[in-house]
Amino acid sequence: MLKKEYRFHSRGGVKYVYQHGKTIRRSKMSLVFCENTRGFTRVAVVVSKKVAKTAVARNKIRRRVYEALRVNFEFIPEKRDYIFVIYTADVMTMPYNDLVKLLGELVAESKV
Repeated sequence: MLKKEYRFHSRGGVKYVYQHGKTIRRSKMSLVFCENTRGFTRVAVVVSKKVAKTAVARNKIRRRVYEALRVNFEFIPEKRDYIFVIYTADVMTMPYNDLVKLLGELVAESKV
């Protein structure tokens, strides 16, 4: 899990990113991102009940994504807010390397 300072703490911050951010979409997930003035990066992972009905499955998906981000956190640009929106439950069973590659592609495209 990421440190507490790198996660969102209110719905207001998430709402701001959704309203003012840009979106990059892929088949399994999308990335909503925008610049922030806090001086550090914040990350959120959103998994809908439409993706996985049980809280156990949604939390497993969320934990896998957070762990992949934590291990590769030094490659994420600073001073940005990121929200990863998961579309399919395939993220729960996909190989870890593929998950890291997909996250890396989304973050790399957001730098442009």
